Amino acid sequence: MTFFSMIGFTAPWLLVGLFALPLLWILLRAVPPAPIRRVFPGVALLLGLNDETVQADRTPWWLLLLRALVMACLIIGLAGPIVNPAPKGQNLSKLLVVLEGSWADTSDWEAQQLAALEVVQQSGNQGRPVAFLQLTAPQKDLVFSAASEAARAIKAAEPNAWLPKRNWQGQFDSLGDFDTHWLASPLDWPGRDRLVRDLLRHGSVEVAMSRSSPVGLLPVRAAAQGIEISAVRMTAGQAQGVVVDILGLDPSGVERRLQSAEMGFSAQDLRATTTVDLPLEMRNRISRLVVVGHKSAAAVRLTDDRIQRPEIAILTGETSDREGLILFAPDHYLTQALSPVADLIDGTLDDVLLANPDAIILADVAKVASKEALADWVAEGGTLLRFAGPRLAAAQFEAQTRDPLLPVKLRAGGRTVGGAMSWGAPKTLQSFEIDTPFYGLPVPDEVTVTAQVLAEPGPDLASHVIARLSDGTPLVTRRQLGQGQVVLFHVTANTEWSNLPISGLFVSMLERLSVIGSAANFEPESLAGSTWQLVQQMDGAGELRRVGDRAGIAGAELAQAAISAQTPAGLYQGQDRRWARNILSDDSQLTPARWPGEVRLLGQDQVRSHRLGAWFLALALCLLTADVVASLWLSGRLRGGVLAAVTGALLTSISPENALAQMSQDRAIAASRAVVLAYVETQDARQDEISRAGLLGLSQALFQRTSIEPAPPMGLSLARDELSFFPFLYWPITLGQQALSSEELSKLNRYLKGGGMILFDTRDGDIARVGQTTKEGRVLQQLASGLNLPPLAPIAPDHVLTRSFYLLQDFPGRYPRGGIWVEAPQNSGVQVEGMPFRNLNDGVTPVVIGGNDWAAAWAVDEAGEPLLPVGRGMAGERQREIALRFGVNLIMHVLTGNYKSDQVHVPELLKRLGE
Repeated sequence: MTFFSMIGFTAPWLLVGLFALPLLWILLRAVPPAPIRRVFPGVALLLGLNDETVQADRTPWWLLLLRALVMACLIIGLAGPIVNPAPKGQNLSKLLVVLEGSWADTSDWEAQQLAALEVVQQSGNQGRPVAFLQLTAPQKDLVFSAASEAARAIKAAEPNAWLPKRNWQGQFDSLGDFDTHWLASPLDWPGRDRLVRDLLRHGSVEVAMSRSSPVGLLPVRAAAQGIEISAVRMTAGQAQGVVVDILGLDPSGVERRLQSAEMGFSAQDLRATTTVDLPLEMRNRISRLVVVGHKSAAAVRLTDDRIQRPEIAILTGETSDREGLILFAPDHYLTQALSPVADLIDGTLDDVLLANPDAIILADVAKVASKEALADWVAEGGTLLRFAGPRLAAAQFEAQTRDPLLPVKLRAGGRTVGGAMSWGAPKTLQSFEIDTPFYGLPVPDEVTVTAQVLAEPGPDLASHVIARLSDGTPLVTRRQLGQGQVVLFHVTANTEWSNLPISGLFVSMLERLSVIGSAANFEPESLAGSTWQLVQQMDGAGELRRVGDRAGIAGAELAQAAISAQTPAGLYQGQDRRWARNILSDDSQLTPARWPGEVRLLGQDQVRSHRLGAWFLALALCLLTADVVASLWLSGRLRGGVLAAVTGALLTSISPENALAQMSQDRAIAASRAVVLAYVETQDARQDEISRAGLLGLSQALFQRTSIEPAPPMGLSLARDELSFFPFLYWPITLGQQALSSEELSKLNRYLKGGGMILFDTRDGDIARVGQTTKEGRVLQQLASGLNLPPLAPIAPDHVLTRSFYLLQDFPGRYPRGGIWVEAPQNSGVQVEGMPFRNLNDGVTPVVIGGNDWAAAWAVDEAGEPLLPVGRGMAGERQREIALRFGVNLIMHVLTGNYKSDQVHVPELLKRLGE
């Protein structure tokens, strides 16, 4: 390929102007005209004089060349040069630009958008009609139109947290012939091959593949001492290590990183697993797991109630008269079955009830101490599992009353089958019925029962039986007691009456009753009749956002539904449970996409077109500037002062500082047009976002409740921005802030002297104590050491801040108890009879200092919903409301000064006027 074949022009006819350059050369050679020589003797008198005005007799050749280059650059720039232009053949059919827009595209979504915009722009230059299709958000009717319409749609597109739909049959039949440019993710998905065949029937298909290699998190399992994390990747071939951040809520409700885990893929493996040791309390606070450095919804794993290991207590009957090995003890079999999936606790029944476990197991306990307390615990939602045995079979039960801690009435004695003194063979189990918690578990033929306790026949016995022997007699019965349940196995928990405890079925039955039943069972049969509502939806990058009111979805339907636009990934709320629906399941695989031979694969190394017109015009401007300087130099008028002025002007016009000054000027104009609340930017990006969201929430409250109509808040850099445009600054103190420079201190002192107010928020109200200094407090002392601050004092009960709009006595934020400091009163004030307040300061306090983290309490998202939790329940919402009222009072005080302080004199003035 030659150089000239790589260059194209949008207006090639302008290149005709290049043929005029020789005429320009001749014209410039003729100006100025050659001097005429005249012999004049008097000129001898002028010899030795210096003429400050010099005019060349002819234009130097290099200056002529410079001016010719200026004209050539102007002509070429206006002709619209393009490197690697798209071929403009005879076939200018319609073009369909396709973006998948799934979670697999999120890591390089911006690059895909830019590539799609370049394709659309090239098509526009060729005059081709263009349509845009996002496979995860398809339009009902595709329309081929101008390239500008497709460009707007591409810029507005966002990736979603689901894969494209599967069925595209008949979607393109009415569009005729068109070519397709597909910017594809590297991931295969169901229905892709069928879509490719449909598109090939309408024209050519070219695919630009992404280079990303996604990594996803599989379901998290509760382990004996923590959690088991598994991940999957798309391609093997080399070893790879990833870091997973485990995030959870701290006691105040703010999400923080609890721990990080490293896991590695060997060169041949597509899956990796690691176990992280976590205390029970920390494990129960996990909210999500995130693969560091991988931006996609698949790299985020939301957690729900299933990750929490239940606490189960096992109690047995009296053992003082028992002889034998520990291996025959009922609690041994229960411990072996439940220890892998639950945390077991020991103690007496009274101690166990204080621990409030998820389930209590009584193995052959006939006499229950603290029966009323145990019944109350079950009624509040507990699960009581009981196993029969010789003691329970020998117990005497009152004939007229039913024991509330047994699901059915029992006969005295027991039933023995298959023994030397009995009739019949040992009994096997029936298949589990559909409405029982054991439905779906396979029943081994080798599981037999040789003895059991029998239930008294009755009209309601059948409704409480959830497992039967082959002859129809009850094996397991259950009864609801309040919010909880009582379950009885009519056999022992050891092998004395049955070999059930040494079978795998025994473990599965205990899991169904104690683990899944007490934590969360999300199998379709257990979800029948339940309704779930989406409360937080996950986007393509794995971020959660609140959703408005949505119709509930039936639990059984939701369990079978794939992740889609109708049933997206996110957090769903049931009646008493949370359900986290994630992208990947246990059997998920990330399969690379394979394309048929008819598809033209472009890859990432494809040649892109680049416009050079702006560069040629900029070069012409630079050469023209050099021509001006050269002309001044030739004429002798370029002296030191002029040269310095020209050089300074050039450097100023192209320096980065000039661009920053222009930006600061734009911000200053925006800040001067309306009231703008500002915050000081820190080195902590998360805190800066909370500050912005907090001032946004406060601005909305001011707009709704007062006559102030603030503009959106701004973040300020003390080194770059002018502060005088902002009446109020919120300054959160973080541990990473550096000491202020002398220029920044001078700027802050001017701001405070000019009437501005700064709210210093150390955000340590949860740990700050009287007489102690926190780390944040020491940072504030360092920052404020060079500021001209007035004497400070704790706010007085009758300070103007307590009544500038609302009547307040407390000033909570996210933390409720911390006090605030303001400028100390200049005089003690005199209490006038009949006046509720003293006349203290005659002005606005320049600083307010506290640590209640007000921005976190004010913070809202773009929809106006609270961003961070405050307190608990209705008390927390009341705390948030008081925090907003304090913010309103603060801004009203900044803008109105001592206006409310003047009003306290109204009663005395009215009294005097009456006299």
